[in-house]
Amino acid sequence: MAYKKIKPQQMTEAELRQLWSETYCNSAKPIVTFDDITVQFFSSMFDHAFYESDNRQAKDKSVLSLNRCEKMLWIKETLEDNTAVLKKGWDSKNKSYDNSRRVAFVKGNYVVIIRLFSAKKAQFVTAYQIDDDANLQKFLDGPDWT
Repeated sequence: MAYKKIKPQQMTEAELRQLWSETYCNSAKPIVTFDDITVQFFSSMFDHAFYESDNRQAKDKSVLSLNRCEKMLWIKETLEDNTAVLKKGWDSKNKSYDNSRRVAFVKGNYVVIIRLFSAKKAQFVTAYQIDDDANLQKFLDGPDWT
């Protein structure tokens, strides 16, 4: 797959939000995974997906991440990529793997997480590049998505 990057440093936040909305939230054509799961996106998800915490402990999501924004189009491409490595997602509140959360890995360390609410429908949760080897290994050691 091509995996096109955008140049967020050349765009305003309003333009980035508009691209998000047009590509994912208001598209005439729904986003469907390679295995036929329709994924829902909402404008309000922009902040969670494209902001990072200045302080990881505080989890404040206070800084717009140009790294995350440049890979905005990768979300759709990852969901459509039948070579993605699929794993069950971790529920940090319950400290267990969650059968409704699916993590798709591409390019070694880029993940897109969706939450299924029916057999063929899901909602986007988040997407990011894992830059900590220990954290990446925890994901990869988790159970495969079945």
